[in-house]
Amino acid sequence: MLQQQLQTMLALQDDINTLVNENWRGQNFPWYRAIWVESAELLDHYGWKWWKKQDPEMEQVKLELVDIWHFGLSLELQQGSPDAVAAKMEQQLAGEQPAAGNFRENLEAFTLNTLSSKQFDLVGFAQLMTDCELPFEDLYRRYVGKNVLNRFRQDHGYKEGTYQKLWFGKEDNEHLAEIAESLDSTAENFSNQLYSALKTRYTGSQKDLA
Repeated sequence: MLQQQLQTMLALQDDINTLVNENWRGQNFPWYRAIWVESAELLDHYGWKWWKKQDPEMEQVKLELVDIWHFGLSLELQQGSPDAVAAKMEQQLAGEQPAAGNFRENLEAFTLNTLSSKQFDLVGFAQLMTDCELPFEDLYRRYVGKNVLNRFRQDHGYKEGTYQKLWFGKEDNEHLAEIAESLDSTAENFSNQLYSALKTRYTGSQKDLA
């Protein structure tokens, strides 16, 4: 199950990267730098200022971790095909059962490893997931949902400025969350089901506007 879900996510990431730039692997984009910047944003949501009261915004923390995962998958894909990379990632994760620790310190270690190696610290990321109680199933569901929505927007005029984010009085990400809740995220074609259901709703909303 884990390897299948990793393969699915890696294939989706490969597809969206290719949609943006057909030769994305050859460009050697600094994905590690994007992880570094996202990590700083994540820490702001978690809270680090000792001179004022701050409560962790855990939903935002999890969303930032999903964004980091996008960039991490892109770094991993520089090493090979989705299938080969998924097998390697599964091996790395299989032996990891980290106990929850100090999130801020673990985030700093993860960021330091990322900057020093310019690679994705998968084990460090798994530690952060444990620290903020983000199970892999939840990461998978959130990642696939965001990836599908990004692809859907691109396919329906996002770049050209013709895409409508508001349908039936709600933003597209709200529709996505509703649809995802109604589907089985363990299904092999989960991403295709999500995309089809989004398209059906969006098409219906555009007909109403006509």
